[in-house]
Amino acid sequence: MIWIDTDMGFDDILAVMIIADQRDISGISLVFGNAPLEQVRKNAAGARALLGWRTPMHTGAAQAILGETITPGHVLGPTGIPTRGARLPECPPVPESPAQAALCAWLESLDAPGEVLALGPLTNLAILALSRPDLLTKIAKITWMGGGAGRGNQTPSAEFNAFADPEAVQIVVNSGVPLDILDLELCRQVLIGPNDLRPLEASGTEKGRVLADLCGAYVDIALERGREKMAVYDPCAAAALIIPEAFTFAPGFVAVELTGTHTRGRTVLDQRPGITPNCRWAMHADAPRVLSLALKTLQKAALS
Repeated sequence: MIWIDTDMGFDDILAVMIIADQRDISGISLVFGNAPLEQVRKNAAGARALLGWRTPMHTGAAQAILGETITPGHVLGPTGIPTRGARLPECPPVPESPAQAALCAWLESLDAPGEVLALGPLTNLAILALSRPDLLTKIAKITWMGGGAGRGNQTPSAEFNAFADPEAVQIVVNSGVPLDILDLELCRQVLIGPNDLRPLEASGTEKGRVLADLCGAYVDIALERGREKMAVYDPCAAAALIIPEAFTFAPGFVAVELTGTHTRGRTVLDQRPGITPNCRWAMHADAPRVLSLALKTLQKAALS
């Protein structure tokens, strides 16, 4: 069984779609990130209405461990989901349901350890690690899209999910739970461009129209910056759970910079011989196979 922790932007929605198409999802916890938490709750409700999800959703952290709420509104806009005109269905936010209580109840119910897919800031999981360390043995592995061994996307040093709550990342790293990290450099190996969307645009369904619009607006982020294609971020982490053979991981030791005007939020990866690893770091993806999984998931949803 798997639990998903997400800040519910478009690439998060696609990641959830990939998992939901092939595995049972026990629950979804929401966290601030792509947008403020109230908007994340609205995005989750709209995605559920569009895609017919039945998985329980729960409201998590609205701010980082140290109290900040950082969002990439300058890139993603106020909703956290850019659009070319179409939108998710207008729905009230998902009902208030405390994520920590739900996550603890799920872990307590497991006969065998379950997996967690984390697609945003790690605040919810850090709170769990601090408040219920006795439950951490019930987590077989956390797979996280976050961090960066190279250039950042929020600052020159830091990837957004790490920058939004670096203390949470360090708490999770220190928790001892097995951790697989798919960072910016890995996700930048898998690229989606306008031509990849042609079949989705031709689906002829209302659901396909909305998905093609939102995916197109996601690709536009790259096009507006002079790039031909956009990196596929959160779906890479989902794909690592569905087709793990498409990824190569290597052990590493990761630490997080917690101070510094130019370095806060940077994930420092050490893979020197003799280090004691605290994570597995994704080094390579079979990009055509991962992109194919994402596109087939979108097309299937459009025609369902």
